[in-house]
Amino acid sequence: MQSITVTSPGGPSALTLSEREVPVPGRGEVLVRNTAAGVNFIDVYYRNGSYPAEPPFTPGQEGAGVVAALGEGVTAFEEGARVAYASQLGAYAEYTVVPEDKLIPVPDGVDLTAAAAVTLQGLAAYYLTHETHPVAEGDTVVVLAAAGGLGRFLVQLAAARGATVIAVTSTPEKEKAARDAGAHHAIGYDGFDTAVRELTGGRGARVVYDSVGAATYRTSLSALARRGLLALCGLSSGPVPPFDIELLRAAGSAFVTRPTMRDHVYDAETLRAAGAAVFGHLADGVLTPHLHATLPLREAAEAHRLLEGRATTGKLLLAL
Repeated sequence: MQSITVTSPGGPSALTLSEREVPVPGRGEVLVRNTAAGVNFIDVYYRNGSYPAEPPFTPGQEGAGVVAALGEGVTAFEEGARVAYASQLGAYAEYTVVPEDKLIPVPDGVDLTAAAAVTLQGLAAYYLTHETHPVAEGDTVVVLAAAGGLGRFLVQLAAARGATVIAVTSTPEKEKAARDAGAHHAIGYDGFDTAVRELTGGRGARVVYDSVGAATYRTSLSALARRGLLALCGLSSGPVPPFDIELLRAAGSAFVTRPTMRDHVYDAETLRAAGAAVFGHLADGVLTPHLHATLPLREAAEAHRLLEGRATTGKLLLAL
């Protein structure tokens, strides 16, 4: 089978196409024949060494396809079942071995390519808007990188829950994309805290979803309402450095969290419940992924260049 391999951390050129044997699932594992794999910023972090992985490894955290073989003891799935998965390394390949408890059934009415486009970021957007901060009707929600894959889903889910959504984007084109996704306002990064206060009559936002990190967290804190929450849900500009906790007092007794999927979707039951909600919202049109491009597996390096260069609006997929 074909797969992408990283033998040592580095830039996009570290992603090389290789041939290897189809893996055999062990006890409690399932072999998935991938239809498509999602490309996400977490893949960049593994590729460049920000997140540790023992080389050589196959990157990719998100895929959807069909069960090709079952390991011993698997009871929840049968061969031919339509499935998706997230937070499982190895999706940039024609076949991936996935633990049974990390698989989500894909309903018959949901296209597998669409499932691959929403699984990881859809799950993240779901727990961020339902658990990290349960968005309520009347909340003001600020979403950074609002035209990206995660940002678009945050906009859609927050708007569906009755919030006023302020999108922060880097270009007029991306502002339009955020408005098309359901944002009520779209603003640029320069002085976005001031713009948020102007739009809210000086109050600020109940929650800011900041997936940019180092370059924006101080401005995000300044955009919060009294006792608001800053959810640091990514680090595309680099990790947030240690900071003086007195910043939270100055921001109005603010809260800050660095949420992860493993602490929100932590077993098969919570994963499949969240997955069912995400695929339900995909089926009913609340979640509408925008595909920026679908590239062949051999162009994984180009996909990473596009992602890191902020040249995408929406989702990147690898076709398998």
